[in-house]
Amino acid sequence: MGLDYGSKTVGVAISDTLLLTAQPKEIIRRKEENKLRRTLARIEELIQEYEVEQIVLGLPLNMDQSVSARAELSMEFKDKIERRTGIPVTMWDERLTTVEADEIMEQSGVPKKDFKKYVDMIAAQIILQDYLDNRDKKN
Repeated sequence: MGLDYGSKTVGVAISDTLLLTAQPKEIIRRKEENKLRRTLARIEELIQEYEVEQIVLGLPLNMDQSVSARAELSMEFKDKIERRTGIPVTMWDERLTTVEADEIMEQSGVPKKDFKKYVDMIAAQIILQDYLDNRDKKN
């Protein structure tokens, strides 16, 4: 499972059983940034539904690879997921995924006014696909 953690949304992507491709699944929305109970509950539901054994969470580093304030929040979210689910979470560099997601939507003919409807789950798909394509190179 791939996750793109934002201030009020979490984009979700799921891989196929062979761990070859990532597909966008959904966007989990919340009204306030620190209200995560329902978000975590939905992630747990998806873990059960798709028999998830590992989660890849986007890490929004600065362009100079330094840790941003958003990256620190993502690492805290990682800890919450692991404590609540017992599933290991791998942090994965997500720099420029939103730009790439916008390009994908533009090339696919999605009207610009609809980008916000899809961008988080497409970013999650990009994060997960990048992980799947490069995981062996990291070891």
